[in-house]
Amino acid sequence: MQALIHPTAVIHPDARLHASVRVGPYAVIGEHVEVGADTTIGAHVVIDGKTVIGDRNHIFPGAVIGVEPQDLKYDGSLSLVKIGNDNSIREYVTINRATRDGEATVVGNGNLLMAYVHVAHNCVVEDNVIVANGVALAGHVHIESRATIGGVLGIHQFVRIGRLAMVGGMSRIDRDVPPFMLVEGNPARVRTLNRVGLRRAGFEELGDGQVVKHLKQALRLFFRSGLAAEAAIAQIQTLPPSEPLDHLVAFLQRSLAGRRGLTPGTKGKSPKKQSSNSASTGAANARAEGATVIDTSIATAAHSNLTSELHSLNSSNSSAIAPPTSSV
Repeated sequence: MQALIHPTAVIHPDARLHASVRVGPYAVIGEHVEVGADTTIGAHVVIDGKTVIGDRNHIFPGAVIGVEPQDLKYDGSLSLVKIGNDNSIREYVTINRATRDGEATVVGNGNLLMAYVHVAHNCVVEDNVIVANGVALAGHVHIESRATIGGVLGIHQFVRIGRLAMVGGMSRIDRDVPPFMLVEGNPARVRTLNRVGLRRAGFEELGDGQVVKHLKQALRLFFRSGLAAEAAIAQIQTLPPSEPLDHLVAFLQRSLAGRRGLTPGTKGKSPKKQSSNSASTGAANARAEGATVIDTSIATAAHSNLTSELHSLNSSNSSAIAPPTSSV
């Protein structure tokens, strides 16, 4: 089995590599690294720190995984990177380990991280996510399953990208991106449903097409009706229930109470029955009444839900290879 490891590779004797792992020339693998079966590690790859990698991953030349985070709070702790199965980590991707002992940077299963992607400390990338070339994820970013991130953009720290969202290339992402939506621009705006992504995920067959219809109604109510956020959510909750709609509502509620707030939508026409009360008038009235409006400045409420969730994720079962999964 030694023939699978190039003679110029430098592998610490205490590193734990499955016998089927292939290691290319001049790769460097540190003392606390674990690599699962049928994983390929390309030329000049560096894997260091406490890094646990699952099965059937392909790590392309020049990638750097598990090195110290670019965080001034880092105290030298042997924090963790956890990578699941069947990921494609392309050329010169960097994945930093978490800031504190007992925490983790997590990459799930079946993800494609294209060339020059940076995944900072304490990020969570769930399953079947596509991140295009030159994307930088700041610390504590959380990307839910089956999201697609366009190329050459930055995502602000603590931002959450929702399930099956699509983010257009070269956008500026400084607030949460709701699930199932298409977001793009600088500043970024929610433009419409991610119809292509939903179709590919089989959503058009759910409930004879009613699930997609209700998600579209939710988009209009929350981002285009001029209703205050709480009133819009109350209207959405009157729609026929489904798991995707429940997930959207939970995401909106968490983001409204969270650290970054929500990406605003584009202005649309108010419903006919509200023709005398335009979107801008409704927003102004909501502000006067002290209600939350989604196109205001970034929320300043204490960030509690996401931080506690990530802390729980980071501190539990740190020896496991497989990270959390999310079903469609």
